[in-house]
Amino acid sequence: MNSKLENIKKIKVTKPLKLDCGKTINNFPLAYETYGKLNKEKNNAILVFHALTGDQFISGTNPVTNKEGWWVTAVGPNKALDTNKYFVICANVIGGCMGSLGPKDINPETNQPYGLDFPVITIRDMVRAQESLLDHLGIKKLLCATGGSMGGMQLLQFCSTFPNKSFSAIPIACSSSHSAQNIALNELARQAIMADPVWDKGKYFLKNVQPKNGLAVARMVGHISYLSEKGMQEKFGRKLQEKADYEFSFDADFQVESYLRHQGYAFVERFDANSVLYITRAMDYFDLSKQFKGGLVEAFKGQKTKFLIISFSSDWLYTTRENKDIVIALNASGADVSYSEIVTDKGHDSFLLEVPDFLKTLKSFIDSMYEKFKNEKRI
Repeated sequence: MNSKLENIKKIKVTKPLKLDCGKTINNFPLAYETYGKLNKEKNNAILVFHALTGDQFISGTNPVTNKEGWWVTAVGPNKALDTNKYFVICANVIGGCMGSLGPKDINPETNQPYGLDFPVITIRDMVRAQESLLDHLGIKKLLCATGGSMGGMQLLQFCSTFPNKSFSAIPIACSSSHSAQNIALNELARQAIMADPVWDKGKYFLKNVQPKNGLAVARMVGHISYLSEKGMQEKFGRKLQEKADYEFSFDADFQVESYLRHQGYAFVERFDANSVLYITRAMDYFDLSKQFKGGLVEAFKGQKTKFLIISFSSDWLYTTRENKDIVIALNASGADVSYSEIVTDKGHDSFLLEVPDFLKTLKSFIDSMYEKFKNEKRI
């Protein structure tokens, strides 16, 4: 995997970045990928922020894992984010493990991977690092920025921190702060990793091993939260896994057990355990209203960006109510905002799946924004 990572697109961010924890990083790598072409007017760029377990490879084939990109349902020729028409950009977040600076990179002070010596990062740190990529690409203003789940958190932070950087924005299935329930789920995932004896206080890399069992359990916990009860019941119910009756053992008797185990151990092959700790912690710390004395309304004060907030009816991880709270705050701040709740039984993962109403809504909004942005540029 390391040799493949060496060949991916990266920029070196030379500008010092003071992190929210008080530490400063500079001369660090930021990995990214682009799809489509930037037009001469530079008014067709769309920035995508990825979710917790995502990366910069949103379409086509991921050259590191040889798996399909995580947003192939939405990004590609003639799709919602039409790469025949738009220039789509996605960067790997700092703290990640797909080429951007993260805990498995070499600490220049020790000449060994950082491990837990890596500084604790926030969503705001991730976003401020990615601004350097737009400078590198020569893009002064995006047509649109979007992202689901943690990607939506980054998007809200991006719009608040850089209010004039994007003409439009589509936060999808997210919230302006992490709920107690979501913090609890993340803590359960972290404890699963840290309870694995191979983890060794984050120093597993010294033995060239990975805490596979703990990381797999952490992924299973997350995956349950991405599905809805109805969707899981319809997909699996109590169906047995290639057997006629119970085996009276602790092997995977049920299809849902086998599915979770597959998801958990497939994840181990592509993700770093310490990165999970850092990224989930960044999500827990996210509270946009806390950054402003006037709360969430103040966070969006003076916004010129045109927003479309999208939620899913069966999403219990980032509920419709939480998404509507963002709409209310944007309205109160005087922003241009519309809202769409997509009715589906596929749960939080709906934004990654083939949900026609969602993809149609996404495409319609982006295409309409492009026409408006082109006209604005001409004036």
